[in-house]
Amino acid sequence: MSALQSINVDQFINTHPMTRLQWRIVLLCFLVIALDGFDAAIMGFIAPELVREWAVSKLSLGPVMSAALIGVAIGALIAGPLSDRLGRKPVLICAVAFFGTLTLASAFAPNLDWMVFLRLLAGLGLGAAMPNAGTLVSEYTPIHRRSMLITVVLSGFTFGAAAGGFTSAYMIPLFGWQSVLLIGGLLPLLALPLLIVGVPESLRWLVARRPLQYLQRSARIVQRLAPGLANNQTRFTVDEVEHPRASPIGRILSKGFFTGTLLLWLTYFMGLFLVYLLGSWLPTLIKDNGLSVSDAALITALFQFGGTFGSLFLGWFIDRSNPHRTLAVAYLLGGLAIYLIGIASHGFALFAMLAAAAGFCMNGGNACMYALSANFYPTQARATGVSWMRGIGGMGSIASGFAGAHMLGAGWSFATVFTALAVPALIACIAVFLKGCLTPPDNMAQPHSSLR
Repeated sequence: MSALQSINVDQFINTHPMTRLQWRIVLLCFLVIALDGFDAAIMGFIAPELVREWAVSKLSLGPVMSAALIGVAIGALIAGPLSDRLGRKPVLICAVAFFGTLTLASAFAPNLDWMVFLRLLAGLGLGAAMPNAGTLVSEYTPIHRRSMLITVVLSGFTFGAAAGGFTSAYMIPLFGWQSVLLIGGLLPLLALPLLIVGVPESLRWLVARRPLQYLQRSARIVQRLAPGLANNQTRFTVDEVEHPRASPIGRILSKGFFTGTLLLWLTYFMGLFLVYLLGSWLPTLIKDNGLSVSDAALITALFQFGGTFGSLFLGWFIDRSNPHRTLAVAYLLGGLAIYLIGIASHGFALFAMLAAAAGFCMNGGNACMYALSANFYPTQARATGVSWMRGIGGMGSIASGFAGAHMLGAGWSFATVFTALAVPALIACIAVFLKGCLTPPDNMAQPHSSLR
């Protein structure tokens, strides 16, 4: 082998079959996001027990419920720039260790104030873990499979949340609410050795960041992907031009990315606003419209269940189509389904079908936004771009709680509520469509260097 051999890692990953190492990265990142989903949803499952044991009102649980969401938004905003500076792996490892430790500590919270504080801190780790896991998957998967695999990994969130429900149903009657928090804290900590040993640093990040400094690490990773292809003298390149003086935040807000960044934020803000509002308030709205508590819970479950199928289908489809137009249609149809819920008859079957359709479109579209964001930004700013989209979008989830309470408190009719909720879906549709029209093609079509 020539000592002057050069390997373009973008072309290498895009043209070679997936290896065992790459599949392991996908599996372990799915595990991280499943643990993230378990811990993020945990308070909803133990809330009734907190009300009973601590003799507090349901209203006073509001800060507990929102604390983690606030932490998630802050954690995502902080973690992205750190990941682009320090690497994907150390930030991901620290995030998992952080939310595991804080969730474990929450099991010993003596009162509501401590629980709010600990959940806020745990949210910092939760907000850092998901975008970094998605970014790492995007940088180890070939372009023709990338969107599908990112959305498969992100479906781990709903898998973990559902697992938390089943675990709570079994554990709380036997061992109390603390047992669920103990499991939610111990599992991430037990997963740390697997992540430390099994997840390498992003090869694209190593090469794009400091190719000479990380030459040996890059060569070792390529050797694991394709034994015999590289050695310590091999030169590695990526389809990007390094800008060492530009900060990651400066990059995503620079001339070539500013418009696309704002449109990504707007789309994801509206998407999360709707999903969290419906996930939180749909049972109450359906019950108040004449259905039983069990029917309302089942309809809400179908909304979430539809999102899992939507994530997988849309993730597969946008690898084979124009992603902006596909997501615009998904958000438009999601808004239509939401509007139709408001004017539908009181029959269970129709409500269930429309809720599943809304979840398919809205949850599915939101999951695909990670792939859209990862494909838009260069390696040096990718984690920041994805994480800041998550952080700004997370403010939509926080705002949804206040909006839902306002609509119910103001006495809005069932039809008025769902007509109003169709508007954010329409805004998301227009924003993602405009991004496709007003910004240059993503790297799904060409290298990032052409974006400048």
